[in-house]
Amino acid sequence: MNTYNQSWDLDSIFPNGSESKELKYYVQKTERLMARLEEIVVDLQFPGYQSGKGNLMEAVDVLQSVTKRIREIGAFVSCLAAQDVKDAKAKEWMAKRSQLGAQYGNILTKLDQKLIQVEEDTWHSILQQEMVAPIAFVLNERRSRAKEKLPLEQESLINDLSVDGYHAWGQMYNNIVGKMMIDFQGRELSVGQASNKLGSSRREVRKEVAGKLKEAWAGQSDLFTETLNHLAGFRLQTYKYRGWDNVLKEPLDFNRMSGKTLDAMWTAITKHKVFYKTYLQRKADLLGLDKLNMYDTGAPIGGTEQTMSYDEGAEFIIEQFQKFSPKMADFAKMAFENRWIEAEDRSGKRPGGFCTSFPDSKQTRIFMTYSGTASNVATLAHELGHAYHQHVMNDLPILNQGYAMNVAETASTFAEMIVADAAVRNAQTEAEKLSLLEDKVQRSVAFFMNIHARFLFETRFYEERKQGMVPTDRLNELMTDAQKEAYQEALGEYDPYFWASKLHFHITGVPFYNFPYTFGYLFSLGIYAKAVKEGKNFEDKYTSLLQDTGKMRVEELALKHLGVDLEKEEFWEDALKLCIADVEEFLNLTGAAASN
Repeated sequence: MNTYNQSWDLDSIFPNGSESKELKYYVQKTERLMARLEEIVVDLQFPGYQSGKGNLMEAVDVLQSVTKRIREIGAFVSCLAAQDVKDAKAKEWMAKRSQLGAQYGNILTKLDQKLIQVEEDTWHSILQQEMVAPIAFVLNERRSRAKEKLPLEQESLINDLSVDGYHAWGQMYNNIVGKMMIDFQGRELSVGQASNKLGSSRREVRKEVAGKLKEAWAGQSDLFTETLNHLAGFRLQTYKYRGWDNVLKEPLDFNRMSGKTLDAMWTAITKHKVFYKTYLQRKADLLGLDKLNMYDTGAPIGGTEQTMSYDEGAEFIIEQFQKFSPKMADFAKMAFENRWIEAEDRSGKRPGGFCTSFPDSKQTRIFMTYSGTASNVATLAHELGHAYHQHVMNDLPILNQGYAMNVAETASTFAEMIVADAAVRNAQTEAEKLSLLEDKVQRSVAFFMNIHARFLFETRFYEERKQGMVPTDRLNELMTDAQKEAYQEALGEYDPYFWASKLHFHITGVPFYNFPYTFGYLFSLGIYAKAVKEGKNFEDKYTSLLQDTGKMRVEELALKHLGVDLEKEEFWEDALKLCIADVEEFLNLTGAAASN
């Protein structure tokens, strides 16, 4: 068996971490290139887009170079901040990243204002030009969205003020969480390390660590109430001045999907929650409990925890990817061998996991904390799915690489599903099969109930925030009520401080960082069903689908590659049937045990 290093290599991108001279020079060159781009955009004139002063082709060319570099810098800084929360220099780079992002946003706003001034006939002529046609969708999307925004000076002011009035709140949240330590059985654990113990087979461990975490989040809740309220307040003020009444407008636009699609998805899920309510009660019976508490939902069945070493997990993932897609397997092997993954279980790391892309270097990096659980293996496969998605996009125009979060979660969940299904099939004993099957069902519960609770909470919080600051006690009430509704009163105790502990509520890059996960999960099931049916013959079709994710709305993508209408409940109903089959198998396998 191969031995893989569990710490990532960042030096191959910029050596010496946050002290990198190469990073400093790269940023300086990017700033000069941005200044050049701004000059070109200011001079841009229509008609006359083909040649001479104010050439659109030149603007697009320089824009693509700047975009690559901005994303390269942002990815590297994210890695620095995640790997060592005490790295003070990394915090300086985070501020610099925000500043560059604001400058970049202002230039894009100026470009957008130019685009909306173009007459319709001229615009259609431009989109048909040979050099423009490949990125026509993205440019047309920018133009359409710009028409719904404020004039240039006001949008530029919003971008500038966001550095210290918006993004800084998200950074403050990250800084506070990074310094939080959990005293557990005489050992100081980071939040991420402590959270991993919620999957323990021993209830006393789960209960103790859940209590410690709740105490820690409650202790910082006054500060997190500030971050959450001010982040939402900034968004709501921006929406008000743009004339946007619906708080879901931005996240739906961001995910290139319609409200009808979102409604159809949640409606179908809610209809089938009865199966998951039954599952939760069966799990409680198996654990000897009247009802599960929130900290019990991730507990393994049977009192044993199935573990894999990092090397075993890596080899298992590669082997299962190989059965579906040799290209995907080769990519995963390369990622392990080239140290693109930070998985070491140590303190000082940010909690959670992510995959980030370096489009200029054509590399990716994965961040997580690996402790050997089945859930960790699934997370690793999940993040490799993200990485592979970017890998197949690398040779496309950078403007066509901007796929939305919901389809990004499709690729990751698809990879996770390949591994999870294989784990169940390869189980050596009935007890092992039950454990792995239950881990799959747990993920459905997360997507259909936990994520739904986040969506319900955030939707209702934003409506109340329109009237003023929402205090801590009310945030706890909103969170508890959302969890009760989403879990259909199936649990005994809930997690009122979940709004404080979940990074997604405090992130500034993406609004409503919740429903795209559920979309990706169910959409990937439709893809997975085709993959199972067609085997390796589906590999090229899958690649084509991924490559289209940056230049289509999801409804168009689904119609083209799957032949389905996402605005109708039928697609979601069919996808849910695959999930419910796992629940029914779990109930059948545990029927005798539950009756004893």
